[in-house]
Amino acid sequence: MVLLYWLSFLLFLYGIGFVAKKISQPSLTEWIITCSILFAGSVIPTGFVLSALDLTANIFAWITGTYITLLIHYFCWSYLVRENQSFSVRKILANRATTFRLWTKELSVYLKTIFIIMFGTLAVIAVTNLVLVFFTIPNEWDSMTGHLNRAIRYIQRSTMEHFGGTNWNMDTYPKSLTTIQIYSYLISGKVENAFKLIHHLSYYVTLVAVFGIAQRIGRNLSASFFCALAYSIFLDFLMQAVTTETDIVMTAYLSCLLYFLFTYYTTRQNRYLYLSGMAFGIVFGHKVTFVLLLPSVFVIMLYTVFLAPDLKVFFNRFLKLAVSIFIAMLIYTFPTGYIKNIMVFGHPIGPPTSLKHQSIERAGPLSNLFEQGSRNVIRYAYEFFNLDGIRNAQWGYDLNTTIRKPIAILEEKMHMRLDEETDFSILPFSMQRRFNNYNANPYWGIFGFALILPLVLLVFIRVFRSRVHWFLALAFCLHFAALSYSAPYDPFKGRYFIETGLFGVPFLLLLFSHHRLSITKPRRNVWKGYILIIVGLACISAVMSVYLNIRCLPFPAYGYESALSAKRIQFQTFARPDITKAYEKFDSLVPQNATVALATINDDFEYPLYGAELTRRLITIHPFEKGLKPIPKDADYLFYARSVINDTSKIKALPSDIRLGSDTTMTGLDVKGEDYYLRKLK
Repeated sequence: MVLLYWLSFLLFLYGIGFVAKKISQPSLTEWIITCSILFAGSVIPTGFVLSALDLTANIFAWITGTYITLLIHYFCWSYLVRENQSFSVRKILANRATTFRLWTKELSVYLKTIFIIMFGTLAVIAVTNLVLVFFTIPNEWDSMTGHLNRAIRYIQRSTMEHFGGTNWNMDTYPKSLTTIQIYSYLISGKVENAFKLIHHLSYYVTLVAVFGIAQRIGRNLSASFFCALAYSIFLDFLMQAVTTETDIVMTAYLSCLLYFLFTYYTTRQNRYLYLSGMAFGIVFGHKVTFVLLLPSVFVIMLYTVFLAPDLKVFFNRFLKLAVSIFIAMLIYTFPTGYIKNIMVFGHPIGPPTSLKHQSIERAGPLSNLFEQGSRNVIRYAYEFFNLDGIRNAQWGYDLNTTIRKPIAILEEKMHMRLDEETDFSILPFSMQRRFNNYNANPYWGIFGFALILPLVLLVFIRVFRSRVHWFLALAFCLHFAALSYSAPYDPFKGRYFIETGLFGVPFLLLLFSHHRLSITKPRRNVWKGYILIIVGLACISAVMSVYLNIRCLPFPAYGYESALSAKRIQFQTFARPDITKAYEKFDSLVPQNATVALATINDDFEYPLYGAELTRRLITIHPFEKGLKPIPKDADYLFYARSVINDTSKIKALPSDIRLGSDTTMTGLDVKGEDYYLRKLK
């Protein structure tokens, strides 16, 4: 049966490639990008329909539904793109291979050195990450409490309807990504690592899109490869390729949207307005933080679409794009959960508690928001100025401390109080973040502070002039400001800046096109040496980030064993080591097919409780802010936190309950585990 699932999946992928050829131009880059949007655009609405029919767990319904949705795409795009040049993907691959060989032969020794280093680094990272994806299970905090936890719960319930989860994200978070995760898991024959499929593919889709954007802007093959390879070693971006975190998927969708907009600018073909609308609806339905990107996306739309020779042309373009976005939002954005959140919580994001936790409301009056938001701008700028990746080793940490001394002195002399003001911070700012913070969530590394950020600033103030790059600089600044002023400072915010990086990485085109910055011209040995040093350090930091990532180590390091050999629960509770033994004891006592009632709290890890085969059925009896519910009659066990069930609660703790406990002696934890108990009900 599993073989049938895989065959149907491969046939689905073939169908996507076939439909994509009906839409895209004879371009390998564009065909891949179109395929990725069609894949998401077919699976997501299928998931919404199946949920309404209580068929979320039915694999044959998924197979049929995705085929039907893809067929609808075929007819719709055949109508919208009536004349399109037919092409063979195989011939294009052969042509691109020939072009690549000729390109490598024509490179100077200097550029060959740079590209050998960068391509070699990508190859090492690609192989390592692929092994980690295939042979390690998910263990990210948000997945253990929310994302994957609810994916299994939706499968168990055969619907994605609100059910009242322990963690607010289980009900409130948009569900479009979850549809893809559920589909990937079921179509693979319930292979747990398939949850990572969309995230790992997003890494490569983004690189293809960055290459395509660079081609549309600069039309220089060397520059386009340089941009894509540079982005491939943006640290948090490449590290998310082995996780189930959501930001890398959002980055892929955004990169596709930007590609379609820039391609419209160069071709003026309406198909790219329709594709832009579709990508816009998908990315908005993926995550509400896309709102913070709207000003930046509007700036790019202004440059690529809305700057028209006359009002008639403007309104024609505006109408096509607006209608496309509206239809796409009806299909991909509104059904993902925003409307349901309004119905249940009175707000599209969720309950008031979740809003107050990380929102603009924590700043208080407007004057304080401006003051603390301005501090956040400086805080995040300071965070960029780090040798992330390299400082995972002690020698790198010492080097990083040394080069940061001037900015630490500057902060002290100017009395900016970055670390003393904490009323608009989730965790207080520190000039030297905790190891766990910068190891798990680095920023861009040396490419960011030593090259891209200075170029953005210099273009923005018109020291270097490039019309398209000035609009990109404005988009970059708007997103940077949005992240700083819209929410409290968060040391884990590095993951959000991978989207900002899409506006920043095209500035590397200037190294090949601007007469004052070009590294292709003779002489300029100092400037070329500087670029080579940056590339070398960036590649070293990328390898060190992957191989010294304590959350998913390819080899033993820092006293931790390799992720490839770690025990399941020990690996999944990596961020909460104080609960590991309690969860292992639970796993040894509760059968894999048991039904367990959960009386836990918002931050508790629930995903490990499903078991190695994800077959235990979990029932929440302490939903977020809804109070304690009765134990269901079909429950075999009760797993609870002592703070939830005690001598004064609706359900009394019993002397016969088995104490699983947690290690209360550990320090330096983001959240301490509860005192856990287990009760056998039948």
